Amino acid sequence: MSDSGERLQDALRGAGRRLTAQRRLILQVLEESDGHLDADALYDRVKARDPDVSLATVYRTLAVLREIGLVEEHRLGEDHGHYEVVRQEPHYHFTCLRCGKVIEFDTSLVAQVEQELCEQEGVRVTGTHLHVSGHCAQCRDIAG
Repeated sequence: MSDSGERLQDALRGAGRRLTAQRRLILQVLEESDGHLDADALYDRVKARDPDVSLATVYRTLAVLREIGLVEEHRLGEDHGHYEVVRQEPHYHFTCLRCGKVIEFDTSLVAQVEQELCEQEGVRVTGTHLHVSGHCAQCRDIAG
């Protein structure tokens, strides 16, 4: 079993859930994705590999994977979620308001803000989400 398969099995077992072929496939498709998939796009890719998987199974599996901390949901300026596998390294998102392009980026400034907050307020930061929106390089001249 691959590292991700073992990680999935351990996380599911720890949550008292079973490892099914559908859950393994859905996580695998998310891991292989080069972007942020919404449930419908994920369903299309999964269904191409296993025609017996339903859209309801994709939604239920996404909920389970989010619950056990393997998948994150981002809104990215839309009214529906986009999903990606949780990564160890921090990253943030920029979404173009015109074309919808999503750019992932990292900056040490966020870590500085977190540290400053911890020192000033005595809190412990367990997660940070930063979503920036505007116009990408291709759209900024069109947008005016």
